[in-house]
Amino acid sequence: MIYLNFTDLSEEAQNRLLENSKKDVKRKFDDSIRKYVNKNHTSFETMIEEEAMRNLYSYTYVFNP
Repeated sequence: MIYLNFTDLSEEAQNRLLENSKKDVKRKFDDSIRKYVNKNHTSFETMIEEEAMRNLYSYTYVFNP
């Protein structure tokens, strides 16, 4: 669960959420993403970025007033 403050939805807060999501994706799927990247000759960082964006939708957000 991610707790956010309505007054702190700045670009910095969004980047922080994305970085946390990247870490989460790497922790969960690092090996499978690396296999996919090697097989399909794509960029690891691009794949992590795309999966991190998708991963943001799996979080439960609670907005504090």
